[in-house]
Amino acid sequence: MRFRITLCLVCVLFTALCFGQTFYGSLVGSVNDASGSAVPQASVTLTNLGTAERRVAATDASGNYQFVNLVPGQYRIDVEKAGFRRFARDPITVEVQSSVRIDVPMQIGDVSQTVEVTAQTPLLQTENASLGQVVEARKVLEMPLNGRNVFGLVAMVPGVVPGGQSGTTPTGTNPFAWGNYQIGGGQSNQSAAFIDGAPINAVYGNLTALVPTQDAVQEFRVQTNNLGPEFGRLAGGAISLTTKSGTNGFHGSAYEFFRNRSLNANTFFNNKAGVKRPAFSQNQYGANIGGPVIKDKTFFFFSWEGFKLRQGQSYVYSVPTDAMRSGDFSNVRTASGALVPIYDPLTTCGRFNNPACARDAAGNEILSRQPFAGNIIPANRIDPASKVLTNLWGRANGLGNAFTNVNNFTSNASVGGQNDQYNARVDHTFSDKHRLFSRYTCRRQMIMS
Repeated sequence: MRFRITLCLVCVLFTALCFGQTFYGSLVGSVNDASGSAVPQASVTLTNLGTAERRVAATDASGNYQFVNLVPGQYRIDVEKAGFRRFARDPITVEVQSSVRIDVPMQIGDVSQTVEVTAQTPLLQTENASLGQVVEARKVLEMPLNGRNVFGLVAMVPGVVPGGQSGTTPTGTNPFAWGNYQIGGGQSNQSAAFIDGAPINAVYGNLTALVPTQDAVQEFRVQTNNLGPEFGRLAGGAISLTTKSGTNGFHGSAYEFFRNRSLNANTFFNNKAGVKRPAFSQNQYGANIGGPVIKDKTFFFFSWEGFKLRQGQSYVYSVPTDAMRSGDFSNVRTASGALVPIYDPLTTCGRFNNPACARDAAGNEILSRQPFAGNIIPANRIDPASKVLTNLWGRANGLGNAFTNVNNFTSNASVGGQNDQYNARVDHTFSDKHRLFSRYTCRRQMIMS
């Protein structure tokens, strides 16, 4: 008894937070005869058209069946029962976080006869009340995206409002921009994102910590309202992405996307200051391959993508004029044109052997000092070190604003960065009831500023 109590205490003390991971779909339905009566003990076989994985179940006394934990993909269903024609239907699309219902009408006849359904109305998800939409594989792969940021497709879903810098290349932008979406009326950056069921939101500010490469994502679902009980710790919606897995056939691709400044226009301030068009070079390249390790059993998928961005960012600053660098402030004025006096600190009353300061009724000193003659600091009063420090600023290349000379320097600075991302996934089927997959993602990034 003492051992059991001690074991329970150890388990409580060392318990860590564990969050449910789910990206699978499911298939449910009922089997009935022509009169609508249930057909119990019918054999229902579900086959993955990509991997040939087979699952077999029997209908219960009410004619119901279900298949859970299905990897998103294309499936075929076959139903057999003595005294009825065999029923077959494909393809059945099971999407991420979806529950598809297929009700099977059996016809009396010989089991050697087959009723095959190959065209049907679009499947409706009637098994839960969650409101959302799936962005399927073709859109994920083929939609044009700046920097191929797959989160840019989230804005295609009704109820999603993108914020500033969202949907742009993740390299060289504020990381909070990656999840800058308002979903279902929630605040920006307060939604949750999952890859293969694993959360990718960091504790700090709930920012999205990873943007997967476009070629590694199979599809994703954006749930905007009325989420199921498995979701929590969010104040908006949920984005569930699933990565690609291998099939019985080998498939792969290689690509490169390149942009430069040839068709870019110069900025207004660069043109005004006579500064040339900033540099711009963006390269995005990669390759992926997937296929079988053991046919019908073990499959792999691997992708790699590199990204390099080099661009000139236009800046407008205020720098000292040449006259200011030599101590001449005779033309330093306010926006209205009034002269701004430059006072000599050595003439402060009551200091440096100067006459005492006047005092107010309470006896407090009224400090006063005299401006430099002509608002010009004498050359012998300028510290040599300060002359060197003026080189920290560039020379003014524009007039700037009237009187104040504000915004008199325009230039281009080099910004950008580069990153590499690797994704590797292995799926293995032990039996029709036991299945395992493992995925590894690594992203290395360097930012220039």
